[in-house]
Amino acid sequence: MLRQHRAIAVIRVTNINQGLEMAKAVATGGMRLIEITWNSESPAKIIKKLRQELPECLIGTGTILTLDELKNAISSGIQFCFTPHVNLSLIETALEQGVPIIPGALSPSEIVNAWQAGGSCVKVFPVQAVGGINYIKGLQGPLGSIPLIPTGGVTLENAVNFIEAGAIAVGLSGQLFPSMAIETQDWETVTKRAQTLMKLLKRFSLT
Repeated sequence: MLRQHRAIAVIRVTNINQGLEMAKAVATGGMRLIEITWNSESPAKIIKKLRQELPECLIGTGTILTLDELKNAISSGIQFCFTPHVNLSLIETALEQGVPIIPGALSPSEIVNAWQAGGSCVKVFPVQAVGGINYIKGLQGPLGSIPLIPTGGVTLENAVNFIEAGAIAVGLSGQLFPSMAIETQDWETVTKRAQTLMKLLKRFSLT
């Protein structure tokens, strides 16, 4: 799925209905990987609802910090999980439950530890703070066999460059959801941004 679609929509909200509409808008735009961060308002309710209403999408969560949060997220029906850090207990528990987990890491040592512990991929976060595209490119020599997903600094303009630099996929949040569009419930704008992103990444799609 990652190699086919190449981008994850990251949604963090304080309103359940807003979260549902944001997810539906990017799905209409062709995105199939949607993350509802666990520090959103009632994330379990949003995830359960989206699993029913968007069967063509994979619905996961992120910003998981504790084992209790992970267990509750798994109970809600997540299909993948992101964490902002490397925690062996979280990785082991997710794998035991058959849920792909993508730990967050930054340094080469953290990235290798996350991968060797069983991460499905490794989230490189916050990538822009350490060089952005050039950092991902620089990791390819020694760590090219590890699938990396940069977040925190990915835009519609540079998403392609991150994939070209070696990332397996990218995660975007604010770039897909302009604050004005969210405030005015302009879901068409969100859909168009998702469509633009998927069109840009289409040539990297592997079925």
